[in-house]
Amino acid sequence: MLFEPVRIRSLPLSNRIVMAPMTRSRAVEGHTPNALMAEYYAQRASAGLIVSEAASPSPKGLGYPRIPGLFTMEHVRGWRLITDAVHARGGKIVIQLMHTGRVAHVANLPAEAEVLGPVAGVCPGEMYTDALGPQPFSPARAMSERDIAQAVDEFAQSAGLAIEAGFDGVELHAANGYLIEQFLNPNVNQRTDGYGGGIEGRNRFALEVTRAVAGAIGADKVGIRLSPHGVFNGTGAFAEVDAQYLALCEELSALGLLYLHLLDHSAMGTPPVPEALKRQLRERFDGPFILAGGFDRTTAETAIAEGRADLVAFGRPFLANPDLVERMRAGAELNAPDVSTFYTPDAKGYTDYPALGG
Repeated sequence: MLFEPVRIRSLPLSNRIVMAPMTRSRAVEGHTPNALMAEYYAQRASAGLIVSEAASPSPKGLGYPRIPGLFTMEHVRGWRLITDAVHARGGKIVIQLMHTGRVAHVANLPAEAEVLGPVAGVCPGEMYTDALGPQPFSPARAMSERDIAQAVDEFAQSAGLAIEAGFDGVELHAANGYLIEQFLNPNVNQRTDGYGGGIEGRNRFALEVTRAVAGAIGADKVGIRLSPHGVFNGTGAFAEVDAQYLALCEELSALGLLYLHLLDHSAMGTPPVPEALKRQLRERFDGPFILAGGFDRTTAETAIAEGRADLVAFGRPFLANPDLVERMRAGAELNAPDVSTFYTPDAKGYTDYPALGG
C-alpha cells in the first residue's frame, strides 16, 4: 500500500510517502529561495508529497539564519523556481509556514523586526547566528491582541502568496515549540486573557490562524502539523495535554482540512506520544492522517495496513537519499546523512548525495 497512488481531498499523489519538512538553511540573500533549493527539491520529487522546509510568513518570524520567507513578491518568484521544478518531475509540494516567535535571536532578524511571543521572557537555551556564532535566545516582547491579529493576517496573506508561487497547499507548523505551539503550551503561555488560561484560550490562536488560512485559500489546501508531548524549545508535557489536543483536533476536523500531520520525536530520544492518544486523534480527525517519526519501510507499511495512518512521513532518510522511494521499493541500502552539513549554506551535503547507480 505504501507505493500505491492515493488521493487526499482533491490532491492526487503517486504514493503514500511524504517527505517531511526539514530546515536546511540554504536561502541566503533576503531569505529568498534559489536555484540550489530548486535542485534539491526536484531530486526528491518521487515522494508522493513534499512538505517544504519551514518558511516564515513575517519578518518577525525569521528567527534562524538563512531560513526562507514567504511575504514578498521576491520570495514568490524564488519559490516558483521550486514548485515548477517539482511539478516538472510529476511531484506535489506544499509549503510549511512557521513563525519562530520567541525562538529567535535579533541578529537573525531584519533590522525592523522584533522578537515576539505569547508572554515576555526568554526561551531557554541558545541558537546559532551567522554574525555572532552561538548566542542565548533574545528576550521576547509579549504580543498584544493587535500583534496577534496581525500575525493571523500574516499567515493568511502568506498562504495566498503560496498559491501564487505554485504550491499545492500549505502546512501550518504548530509543533516544535514555535509560535503556534507557544500559544498551545501552558509551560510557555502564561496569559490570563482570551488567548490563555485554559484549553479553549490556549487553542484559540491555532484555530484563528487555521481558519484565516482556510478562508484565504480553501480548507482543502491546508494541513497542520502537531507534536503533543513535545519538549522542544521549552515546551514539554502538561496535565491537560491529551484533553487539549483532542479538543483542538475536533475543531480542526470540522474545517475539512487537507490533512493532520502528527509528529512523534521519540526516535530522537524524547518522550513518545502515547499510542492511545495517537489512536484517539486518528479517530477524531475526519480527514487524511499523516504519521511521522522514526519510520522505515516495514513500520510505515504496517501503520497504513492497520489503519493508523493514510500516509507516512520520512525526514532524514529523504535528506540523504534523493531517490528514497526507489530505494525503499527495491530494498536497497540507504545513504547515511552527514550531520555536519545539515545547516551549511552550500551544495555539500545537500544536492550531492548519490542516487542508485550514481
